[in-house]
Amino acid sequence: MQDWQHGGFGVYVHWPFCKAKCPYCDFNSHVRQSVDQSAWAEAYFSEIERTAAETGPRAVQSVFFGGGTPSLMDPALVASILDRIAARWSMSNDVEITLEANPTSVEAERFRGYRDAGVNRLSLGIQALDDTDLRRLGRQHSAAEALAALALARETFPRVSCDLIYARQDQTLAGWQAELAQLLSLGPDHMSLYQLTIEDGTAFGRLFAEGKLRGLPDEDLAAEMYEATEGLCRQAGLLAYEVSNYAQPGSESRHNLIYWRMGDYAGIGPGAHGRLTLPHGRFATSTLRSPEAWLAAATKGNGETERELLSDEDRAVEYLMMSLRLAEGSDLSRFAALRDRPLPEDRLNTLIQDGFLTRHGDILAATPTGRLVLNRLLLELCA
Repeated sequence: MQDWQHGGFGVYVHWPFCKAKCPYCDFNSHVRQSVDQSAWAEAYFSEIERTAAETGPRAVQSVFFGGGTPSLMDPALVASILDRIAARWSMSNDVEITLEANPTSVEAERFRGYRDAGVNRLSLGIQALDDTDLRRLGRQHSAAEALAALALARETFPRVSCDLIYARQDQTLAGWQAELAQLLSLGPDHMSLYQLTIEDGTAFGRLFAEGKLRGLPDEDLAAEMYEATEGLCRQAGLLAYEVSNYAQPGSESRHNLIYWRMGDYAGIGPGAHGRLTLPHGRFATSTLRSPEAWLAAATKGNGETERELLSDEDRAVEYLMMSLRLAEGSDLSRFAALRDRPLPEDRLNTLIQDGFLTRHGDILAATPTGRLVLNRLLLELCA
Protein backbone atom coordinates (compact mmCIF):
# COMPACT_ATOMS: atom_id res chain seq x y z
CA MET A 1 0.00 0.00 0.00
CA GLN A 2 1.40 3.39 -1.00
CA ASP A 3 1.20 6.18 1.56
CA TRP A 4 -1.22 8.34 -0.46
CA GLN A 5 -3.79 5.54 -0.35
CA HIS A 6 -4.40 6.33 3.34
CA GLY A 7 -6.13 9.47 2.09
CA GLY A 8 -7.44 8.45 -1.32
CA PHE A 9 -7.47 10.28 -4.64
CA GLY A 10 -9.47 13.32 -5.73
CA VAL A 11 -9.62 15.88 -8.52
CA TYR A 12 -9.81 19.62 -7.91
CA VAL A 13 -11.09 21.75 -10.81
CA HIS A 14 -10.55 25.50 -10.50
CA TRP A 15 -12.91 27.96 -12.21
CA PRO A 16 -11.23 31.36 -11.78
CA PHE A 17 -14.04 33.75 -12.67
CA CYS A 18 -16.33 35.82 -10.45
CA LYS A 19 -18.88 38.56 -11.01
CA ALA A 20 -17.00 40.74 -8.52
CA LYS A 21 -13.90 40.44 -6.35
CA CYS A 22 -14.68 40.26 -2.63
CA PRO A 23 -12.42 42.55 -0.57
CA TYR A 24 -11.35 39.76 1.82
CA CYS A 25 -10.61 37.14 -0.85
CA ASP A 26 -7.05 36.08 -1.67
CA PHE A 27 -8.08 33.16 -3.89
CA ASN A 28 -7.13 33.13 -7.55
CA SER A 29 -10.31 34.80 -8.83
CA HIS A 30 -10.79 37.27 -11.63
CA VAL A 31 -13.59 39.37 -13.09
CA ARG A 32 -14.13 39.03 -16.85
CA GLN A 33 -16.96 40.37 -18.99
CA SER A 34 -17.19 37.22 -21.10
CA VAL A 35 -15.71 33.72 -21.09
CA ASP A 36 -15.54 31.30 -24.01
CA GLN A 37 -16.60 28.18 -22.13
CA SER A 38 -16.03 25.89 -25.11
CA ALA A 39 -12.36 26.94 -25.20
CA TRP A 40 -12.10 26.32 -21.47
CA ALA A 41 -13.61 22.87 -21.92
CA GLU A 42 -10.83 21.90 -24.30
CA ALA A 43 -8.16 23.16 -21.89
CA TYR A 44 -9.64 21.23 -18.97
CA PHE A 45 -9.85 18.10 -21.12
CA SER A 46 -6.21 18.46 -22.13
CA GLU A 47 -5.03 18.75 -18.51
CA ILE A 48 -7.14 15.79 -17.41
CA GLU A 49 -5.67 13.67 -20.22
CA ARG A 50 -2.08 14.70 -19.36
CA THR A 51 -2.46 14.06 -15.64
CA ALA A 52 -4.25 10.74 -16.05
CA ALA A 53 -1.52 9.53 -18.39
CA GLU A 54 0.97 10.10 -15.55
CA THR A 55 -0.99 8.61 -12.67
CA GLY A 56 -2.39 5.62 -14.52
CA PRO A 57 -5.71 4.03 -13.49
CA ARG A 58 -7.10 5.23 -10.18
CA ALA A 59 -10.49 5.39 -8.49
CA VAL A 60 -11.63 8.97 -7.91
CA GLN A 61 -13.26 9.41 -4.50
CA SER A 62 -14.03 13.09 -4.94
CA VAL A 63 -14.28 15.86 -7.51
CA PHE A 64 -14.43 19.46 -6.29
CA PHE A 65 -15.29 22.45 -8.49
CA GLY A 66 -13.82 25.46 -6.67
CA GLY A 67 -13.12 29.04 -7.53
CA GLY A 68 -13.83 31.76 -8.22
CA THR A 69 -17.49 31.10 -8.65
CA PRO A 70 -18.08 27.71 -10.30
CA SER A 71 -21.82 28.35 -10.32
CA LEU A 72 -21.06 30.64 -13.29
CA MET A 73 -20.08 27.56 -15.31
CA ASP A 74 -22.56 26.17 -17.79
CA PRO A 75 -24.02 22.92 -16.41
CA ALA A 76 -23.09 21.30 -19.73
CA LEU A 77 -19.43 22.19 -19.12
CA VAL A 78 -19.56 20.62 -15.65
CA ALA A 79 -21.11 17.48 -17.14
CA SER A 80 -18.47 17.20 -19.87
CA ILE A 81 -15.60 17.60 -17.38
CA LEU A 82 -17.07 14.87 -15.18
CA ASP A 83 -17.49 12.62 -18.20
CA ARG A 84 -13.83 13.11 -19.13
CA ILE A 85 -12.65 12.40 -15.57
CA ALA A 86 -14.73 9.20 -15.48
CA ALA A 87 -13.33 8.13 -18.85
CA ARG A 88 -9.67 8.67 -17.94
CA TRP A 89 -9.79 7.42 -14.34
CA SER A 90 -12.85 5.77 -12.80
CA MET A 91 -15.41 7.07 -10.34
CA SER A 92 -15.83 5.22 -7.04
CA ASN A 93 -19.34 3.98 -6.36
CA ASP A 94 -19.91 6.64 -3.70
CA VAL A 95 -17.97 9.46 -5.38
CA GLU A 96 -18.58 12.89 -3.88
CA ILE A 97 -18.95 15.66 -6.48
CA THR A 98 -19.02 19.15 -4.98
CA LEU A 99 -19.62 22.50 -6.64
CA GLU A 100 -19.17 25.86 -4.92
CA ALA A 101 -22.01 28.30 -5.52
CA ASN A 102 -22.99 31.83 -4.66
CA PRO A 103 -26.61 32.30 -3.59
CA THR A 104 -27.78 34.90 -6.07
CA SER A 105 -31.16 34.25 -7.59
CA VAL A 106 -29.76 33.84 -11.12
CA GLU A 107 -27.27 31.17 -10.06
CA ALA A 108 -29.79 29.35 -7.86
CA GLU A 109 -31.91 28.67 -10.95
CA ARG A 110 -29.02 26.63 -12.32
CA PHE A 111 -28.95 24.19 -9.41
CA ARG A 112 -31.06 21.57 -11.14
CA GLY A 113 -28.73 21.65 -14.14
CA TYR A 114 -25.74 20.91 -11.93
CA ARG A 115 -27.57 18.07 -10.24
CA ASP A 116 -28.39 16.55 -13.61
CA ALA A 117 -24.71 16.95 -14.60
CA GLY A 118 -23.70 14.75 -11.67
CA VAL A 119 -23.10 17.17 -8.80
CA ASN A 120 -24.32 15.59 -5.55
CA ARG A 121 -23.03 18.11 -3.01
CA LEU A 122 -23.35 21.91 -3.11
CA SER A 123 -21.14 24.24 -1.09
CA LEU A 124 -23.06 27.49 -0.65
CA GLY A 125 -21.09 30.66 0.13
CA ILE A 126 -23.56 32.46 2.39
CA GLN A 127 -20.85 34.22 4.48
CA ALA A 128 -23.29 36.32 6.54
CA LEU A 129 -26.99 36.70 7.33
CA ASP A 130 -26.79 40.44 7.85
CA ASP A 131 -27.30 42.69 4.82
CA THR A 132 -24.98 45.43 6.10
CA ASP A 133 -22.18 42.93 6.62
CA LEU A 134 -22.83 41.31 3.26
CA ARG A 135 -22.30 44.69 1.60
CA ARG A 136 -19.11 45.23 3.60
CA LEU A 137 -17.89 41.81 2.47
CA GLY A 138 -18.59 42.71 -1.15
CA ARG A 139 -21.17 39.99 -1.58
CA GLN A 140 -23.65 40.21 -4.44
CA HIS A 141 -26.62 38.72 -2.54
CA SER A 142 -28.87 39.61 0.37
CA ALA A 143 -29.59 37.52 3.46
CA ALA A 144 -33.06 36.72 2.06
CA GLU A 145 -31.54 35.49 -1.21
CA ALA A 146 -29.09 33.34 0.74
CA LEU A 147 -31.86 31.66 2.70
CA ALA A 148 -33.94 31.12 -0.45
CA ALA A 149 -30.94 29.60 -2.24
CA LEU A 150 -30.27 27.33 0.73
CA ALA A 151 -33.86 26.09 0.69
CA LEU A 152 -33.66 25.38 -3.03
CA ALA A 153 -30.29 23.67 -2.65
CA ARG A 154 -31.62 21.36 0.05
CA GLU A 155 -34.53 20.41 -2.23
CA THR A 156 -32.16 19.77 -5.14
CA PHE A 157 -29.03 18.09 -3.73
CA PRO A 158 -28.66 15.21 -1.27
CA ARG A 159 -25.89 17.08 0.55
CA VAL A 160 -25.43 20.81 1.14
CA SER A 161 -22.69 22.69 2.96
CA CYS A 162 -22.79 26.35 4.04
CA ASP A 163 -19.93 28.80 4.54
CA LEU A 164 -20.11 31.60 7.12
CA ILE A 165 -17.51 34.14 8.22
CA TYR A 166 -17.37 35.42 11.80
CA ALA A 167 -15.24 37.98 13.70
CA ARG A 168 -16.45 40.58 11.22
CA GLN A 169 -16.34 44.33 11.72
CA ASP A 170 -18.44 45.51 14.69
CA GLN A 171 -19.80 41.99 15.23
CA THR A 172 -20.76 41.13 18.80
CA LEU A 173 -20.68 37.71 20.42
CA ALA A 174 -24.46 37.78 20.87
CA GLY A 175 -24.92 38.80 17.23
CA TRP A 176 -22.81 35.91 16.00
CA GLN A 177 -24.58 33.43 18.25
CA ALA A 178 -27.98 34.56 16.94
CA GLU A 179 -26.85 34.39 13.32
CA LEU A 180 -25.32 30.94 13.67
CA ALA A 181 -28.35 29.67 15.60
CA GLN A 182 -30.63 30.90 12.81
CA LEU A 183 -28.72 28.90 10.21
CA LEU A 184 -28.40 25.83 12.43
CA SER A 185 -32.17 25.84 12.94
CA LEU A 186 -32.51 25.03 9.22
CA GLY A 187 -30.78 21.68 9.76
CA PRO A 188 -27.63 21.82 7.59
CA ASP A 189 -25.53 18.65 7.55
CA HIS A 190 -22.21 20.47 7.07
CA MET A 191 -20.90 23.96 7.80
CA SER A 192 -17.57 25.66 7.19
CA LEU A 193 -17.22 28.48 9.72
CA TYR A 194 -14.20 30.72 9.24
CA GLN A 195 -12.81 33.58 11.25
CA LEU A 196 -12.28 36.63 9.05
CA THR A 197 -8.57 36.86 8.29
CA ILE A 198 -6.92 39.88 6.73
CA GLU A 199 -4.71 38.73 3.88
CA ASP A 200 -1.97 40.69 2.13
CA GLY A 201 -2.83 41.67 -1.43
CA THR A 202 -6.57 42.05 -0.76
CA ALA A 203 -8.64 45.21 -0.49
CA PHE A 204 -9.13 44.52 3.21
CA GLY A 205 -5.37 44.02 3.55
CA ARG A 206 -4.70 47.47 2.10
CA LEU A 207 -7.34 49.11 4.28
CA PHE A 208 -5.98 47.38 7.38
CA ALA A 209 -2.42 48.52 6.60
CA GLU A 210 -3.71 52.09 6.30
CA GLY A 211 -5.58 51.86 9.60
CA LYS A 212 -8.94 52.20 7.86
CA LEU A 213 -10.44 48.78 8.62
CA ARG A 214 -12.03 49.52 11.96
CA GLY A 215 -14.21 47.51 14.30
CA LEU A 216 -12.45 44.16 14.04
CA PRO A 217 -12.80 42.12 17.26
CA ASP A 218 -9.75 41.62 19.44
CA GLU A 219 -8.19 38.20 19.99
CA ASP A 220 -10.17 37.52 23.17
CA LEU A 221 -13.52 38.22 21.51
CA ALA A 222 -12.54 36.17 18.44
CA ALA A 223 -11.62 33.25 20.73
CA GLU A 224 -14.99 33.55 22.51
CA MET A 225 -16.72 33.43 19.12
CA TYR A 226 -14.76 30.29 18.23
CA GLU A 227 -15.75 28.60 21.50
CA ALA A 228 -19.39 29.62 21.02
CA THR A 229 -19.29 28.22 17.49
CA GLU A 230 -18.17 24.82 18.72
CA GLY A 231 -20.80 24.76 21.45
CA LEU A 232 -23.75 25.76 19.26
CA CYS A 233 -22.78 23.33 16.51
CA ARG A 234 -22.38 20.49 18.98
CA GLN A 235 -25.83 21.17 20.42
CA ALA A 236 -27.22 20.98 16.87
CA GLY A 237 -25.52 17.64 16.22
CA LEU A 238 -22.68 18.99 14.06
CA LEU A 239 -19.30 17.85 15.36
CA ALA A 240 -16.06 19.78 14.90
CA TYR A 241 -14.23 17.21 12.81
CA GLU A 242 -11.70 19.85 11.68
CA VAL A 243 -10.61 23.27 12.95
CA SER A 244 -13.17 25.21 10.87
CA ASN A 245 -15.53 22.47 9.71
CA TYR A 246 -18.57 20.94 11.41
CA ALA A 247 -20.71 18.05 10.23
CA GLN A 248 -23.29 15.52 11.21
CA PRO A 249 -21.57 12.12 11.47
CA GLY A 250 -21.13 10.76 7.95
CA SER A 251 -21.52 14.17 6.26
CA GLU A 252 -17.88 15.27 6.47
CA SER A 253 -16.36 16.71 3.28
CA ARG A 254 -14.71 13.71 1.65
CA HIS A 255 -12.72 15.95 -0.66
CA ASN A 256 -11.19 17.99 2.13
CA LEU A 257 -10.48 14.79 4.06
CA ILE A 258 -8.27 13.75 1.15
CA TYR A 259 -6.20 16.90 1.80
CA TRP A 260 -6.12 16.52 5.57
CA ARG A 261 -5.33 12.79 5.41
CA MET A 262 -2.62 13.54 2.83
CA GLY A 263 -4.02 11.64 -0.09
CA ASP A 264 -3.26 12.48 -3.73
CA TYR A 265 -5.18 15.04 -5.73
CA ALA A 266 -4.90 16.39 -9.23
CA GLY A 267 -5.07 20.19 -9.48
CA ILE A 268 -6.74 21.19 -12.74
CA GLY A 269 -7.16 24.86 -13.71
CA PRO A 270 -5.38 28.21 -13.23
CA GLY A 271 -3.71 28.52 -9.84
CA ALA A 272 -4.67 24.97 -8.84
CA HIS A 273 -2.28 23.00 -6.63
CA GLY A 274 -1.93 19.24 -6.54
CA ARG A 275 -0.12 16.39 -4.84
CA LEU A 276 0.72 13.38 -6.99
CA THR A 277 2.61 10.22 -6.08
CA LEU A 278 4.39 9.00 -9.19
CA PRO A 279 7.07 6.32 -9.78
CA HIS A 280 9.88 8.77 -8.88
CA GLY A 281 8.32 10.18 -5.71
CA ARG A 282 5.58 12.46 -4.43
CA PHE A 283 5.32 15.84 -6.13
CA ALA A 284 3.72 19.17 -5.32
CA THR A 285 2.30 20.64 -8.51
CA SER A 286 1.15 24.16 -9.32
CA THR A 287 -0.22 25.88 -12.39
CA LEU A 288 -0.15 29.28 -14.04
CA ARG A 289 -2.36 31.74 -12.12
CA SER A 290 -3.37 33.99 -15.00
CA PRO A 291 -6.53 32.58 -16.61
CA GLU A 292 -5.46 33.61 -20.09
CA ALA A 293 -1.90 32.30 -19.67
CA TRP A 294 -3.15 29.00 -18.27
CA LEU A 295 -5.73 28.61 -21.03
CA ALA A 296 -3.08 29.07 -23.72
CA ALA A 297 -0.56 26.76 -22.05
CA ALA A 298 -3.07 24.03 -21.19
CA THR A 299 -4.47 24.04 -24.71
CA LYS A 300 -0.92 23.46 -25.97
CA GLY A 301 -0.46 20.52 -23.61
CA ASN A 302 0.76 21.63 -20.15
CA GLY A 303 -0.62 24.28 -17.78
CA GLU A 304 1.85 23.55 -14.95
CA THR A 305 4.42 26.10 -13.82
CA GLU A 306 6.59 23.92 -11.63
CA ARG A 307 6.76 20.54 -9.98
CA GLU A 308 8.57 20.04 -6.69
CA LEU A 309 9.79 16.66 -5.48
CA LEU A 310 8.88 16.45 -1.79
CA SER A 311 11.52 15.08 0.57
CA ASP A 312 10.68 12.57 3.28
CA GLU A 313 10.90 15.41 5.81
CA ASP A 314 8.54 17.57 3.72
CA ARG A 315 6.01 14.76 3.50
CA ALA A 316 6.14 13.96 7.21
CA VAL A 317 5.77 17.58 8.31
CA GLU A 318 2.94 18.16 5.82
CA TYR A 319 1.16 15.07 7.11
CA LEU A 320 1.44 16.24 10.71
CA MET A 321 0.38 19.79 9.82
CA MET A 322 -2.72 18.62 7.95
CA SER A 323 -3.81 15.71 10.14
CA LEU A 324 -3.56 17.62 13.42
CA ARG A 325 -6.33 19.85 12.09
CA LEU A 326 -8.62 16.86 12.33
CA ALA A 327 -10.40 15.65 15.46
CA GLU A 328 -9.31 12.13 14.50
CA GLY A 329 -5.68 13.26 14.78
CA SER A 330 -2.42 11.91 13.41
CA ASP A 331 -1.11 8.36 13.20
CA LEU A 332 2.35 8.48 14.81
CA SER A 333 3.43 5.24 13.15
CA ARG A 334 2.59 6.68 9.73
CA PHE A 335 4.55 9.84 10.58
CA ALA A 336 7.56 7.78 11.68
CA ALA A 337 7.44 5.71 8.47
CA LEU A 338 7.43 8.88 6.37
CA ARG A 339 10.26 10.55 8.29
CA ASP A 340 12.17 7.39 9.20
CA ARG A 341 12.22 8.47 12.84
CA PRO A 342 9.52 9.18 15.44
CA LEU A 343 8.58 12.44 17.09
CA PRO A 344 10.66 13.25 20.20
CA GLU A 345 8.97 11.73 23.24
CA ASP A 346 10.08 14.52 25.61
CA ARG A 347 8.42 17.23 23.53
CA LEU A 348 5.31 15.12 23.05
CA ASN A 349 4.98 14.54 26.77
CA THR A 350 5.47 18.22 27.60
CA LEU A 351 2.77 19.32 25.15
CA ILE A 352 0.43 16.62 26.46
CA GLN A 353 1.02 17.69 30.06
CA ASP A 354 0.43 21.34 29.10
CA GLY A 355 -2.97 20.45 27.66
CA PHE A 356 -2.27 21.02 23.97
CA LEU A 357 -2.27 17.40 22.79
CA THR A 358 -3.77 14.04 23.70
CA ARG A 359 -2.39 10.61 22.87
CA HIS A 360 -4.12 7.25 22.69
CA GLY A 361 -1.73 4.57 21.49
CA ASP A 362 -0.36 5.75 18.15
CA ILE A 363 -3.05 8.44 17.67
CA LEU A 364 -2.01 12.00 18.48
CA ALA A 365 -4.68 14.74 18.49
CA ALA A 366 -4.83 18.43 19.32
CA THR A 367 -7.08 19.53 22.15
CA PRO A 368 -9.44 22.50 21.63
CA THR A 369 -6.71 24.67 23.16
CA GLY A 370 -4.09 23.12 20.91
CA ARG A 371 -6.15 23.77 17.79
CA LEU A 372 -5.84 27.48 18.45
CA VAL A 373 -2.02 27.31 18.33
CA LEU A 374 -1.33 24.60 15.75
CA ASN A 375 1.55 26.47 14.13
CA ARG A 376 3.30 26.69 17.49
CA LEU A 377 2.78 22.98 18.10
CA LEU A 378 4.31 22.10 14.73
CA LEU A 379 7.37 24.23 15.46
CA GLU A 380 7.77 22.51 18.82
CA LEU A 381 7.35 18.99 17.43
CA CYS A 382 9.38 19.26 14.23
CA ALA A 383 12.26 21.49 15.32
